[in-house]
Amino acid sequence: MLTVAALYHFTRFDDPATLKGPLARIACANGVRGTLLLAAEGINGTIAGSRQGIDRVLAHIRGLPGCAGLTWKESRATAMPFGRMKVRLKREIVTMGQPDVDPRAAVGHYVDPADWNALISAPDVAVIDTRNDYEVEIGTFAGAVDPGTRSFRDFPGWWQANAHRFAGKRVAMFCTGGIRCEKSTNWLLSQGVKDVFHLRGGILKYLEEVPEADSLWQGDCFVFDGRVSLTHGLHPGRHGLCHACRRPLAPEDRDRPEYEEGVCCHRCRNEYDESDRARFRERQRQFRLAETRGAFGPA
Repeated sequence: MLTVAALYHFTRFDDPATLKGPLARIACANGVRGTLLLAAEGINGTIAGSRQGIDRVLAHIRGLPGCAGLTWKESRATAMPFGRMKVRLKREIVTMGQPDVDPRAAVGHYVDPADWNALISAPDVAVIDTRNDYEVEIGTFAGAVDPGTRSFRDFPGWWQANAHRFAGKRVAMFCTGGIRCEKSTNWLLSQGVKDVFHLRGGILKYLEEVPEADSLWQGDCFVFDGRVSLTHGLHPGRHGLCHACRRPLAPEDRDRPEYEEGVCCHRCRNEYDESDRARFRERQRQFRLAETRGAFGPA
């Protein structure tokens, strides 16, 4: 059984490029795979590996400037959910495109999973899902507002166009692990919204701690790794992935005539031309060859 650790931490890195190499080396030396993003504002990502390997990488990250207080969320995987280890330099560790947003300065009120149901059931609370449209499609909280955004960068524009809908309301926001809410609640505070709340630890912490019988969550939670989705108790969900557009697919979606493994699904069938699909078919052929040769064995 492998340990999967999802983490983020906002801090000031004066020179993120100098952190990249040592972080990649310690991860690879310990058989850890996944993706970690470094930017001047901090670190974000998900990694998987043995218990010992994950502990060593987390210890290294806690030793980075300002990261002693790092927290993370853990789940389990029976197979390695990542193909390789990637450490990337970015302008933002989660892209919102708002240069004045700084979660270190102020964020909304944190609400623990045990208290979340009571908050979002209150009549004066508007509940907003800050995730992308394809994530919301496979699962969300009962009664939550879906902004219908294709990327997190679209959220500020959506809010400015729809803020009037939430006048006089307290606003409760949530996302997968909490990082998007750190930025979105800071954004709302800058827009003059006073009563802003967000789910501590995100959906993953809620699904881990709140019994299914008491849950207001409906469906699966999309995750950005090979497991694709999780459900209550952080057990694997029912979804696979379209490797062309990277959107989740339910089992019945793979039975649709538009679906071709590794090439297209019903959502992206018209988003790519025939040259793209030819390239995807060749990629899928190479992937199958690698599988046959055992290139994607356990880490």
